Amino acid sequence: MLNDSQLTALKGHTPAYVFEIAALKERVLFLRSMLPKRVRLCYAVKANPFLVRELHDLVDCLEICSPGELRICDSLGSDHEKYVLSGVYKDPALFSARIRQGDTAGVFTAESLSQLQLLQDASSAAGVCLKVLLRLTSGNQFGMSKEDVESAVANMASYDALSFDGIQFFSGTQKTSFRKVKRELESVDFFLKKLYDTYNYKAHTLEFGPGFAVSYFESESYDEEEFLARFSEALGAMEFDGQVTLEMGRAITASCGSYLTKVVDTKSNQSGNFAIVDGGMHQLVYYGQVMAMKHPHVTLFPAREASSDQYWTICGSLCTINDLLVKQLPAKDLQTGDLLIFEKTGAYCMTEGIALFLTRDLPEILLQEEDGHLKVVRRRFETSTLNCPDYEHCEEL
Repeated sequence: MLNDSQLTALKGHTPAYVFEIAALKERVLFLRSMLPKRVRLCYAVKANPFLVRELHDLVDCLEICSPGELRICDSLGSDHEKYVLSGVYKDPALFSARIRQGDTAGVFTAESLSQLQLLQDASSAAGVCLKVLLRLTSGNQFGMSKEDVESAVANMASYDALSFDGIQFFSGTQKTSFRKVKRELESVDFFLKKLYDTYNYKAHTLEFGPGFAVSYFESESYDEEEFLARFSEALGAMEFDGQVTLEMGRAITASCGSYLTKVVDTKSNQSGNFAIVDGGMHQLVYYGQVMAMKHPHVTLFPAREASSDQYWTICGSLCTINDLLVKQLPAKDLQTGDLLIFEKTGAYCMTEGIALFLTRDLPEILLQEEDGHLKVVRRRFETSTLNCPDYEHCEEL
């Protein structure tokens, strides 16, 4: 938790994200305590790449979905054995070069039969064997149909440079319906049994994306402990007895993050009271982008009692009427210099927003270490260098 002196100091650093490492570790321990012992945790790097180093030894594997995420993990010295190299598009040149150089640790996913052939060709040419997960679609653009997965398994002998480790299945996020998750587990369990009964293929691993929900808004009620207990029971009821890996991002990191933004102007008109902050919707994105439609968990510093007769609409610094963070926030005498602290911003916020819109600076990112000290891991970054055309060094296509 940030103390008053730290919050006062951070007024000169807004807007900024702060990720609490102690809260992050507590969260991972909580999830492990609620899940069966045989379950491994896979961290989806896309949720928050700034926490890869802190999570490396807390989780069993890292799901990597882009060349940029791969470069980040490599630069941090991550154990390649922990890599799950995923992604709906795998750049042929990048993956072929990586395999050719002998970097074949971890597991590679196959999103289509053509992607499976890409991995086969690259590994065969390099004289190596890759461990592969076949991604089963839930009916969207990701993964293969059941028929394609069956085709791959039926023709497994033709993929002699690949080792089929099992199945990967994700169907979405923010799931609060246990019945939906239970149906998914039962469906995948039945399909794995079919692969064994029909093709004598026994999967070693099921990597499953449970899509555990995070309660972002005050109006939401979600009994997470009960949900996790029922989910664990459903896992135990599966006929599949191999390794279960749960891929999570939001459920691991959301609760450890705070977004801090400062009031820089206040005004009132016939529509009500308005406070302008130095951040905005380009940096604060909750699931479904429903900012201002619901009340997020937000606190005010210095703390003051909420007012039942004074409400404020909190607006960001973008020149668009859509830049609304909170409507009708009860706050007495909101003033320039006040700090608003938005909670549960540890997942996606810092990467999912329209960060380059209006060429605003990227915010600072800080880690609060377990001893309470703050450490800046990214300084404020001017995006003008990204949005400005470089005519001096341009080339003909």
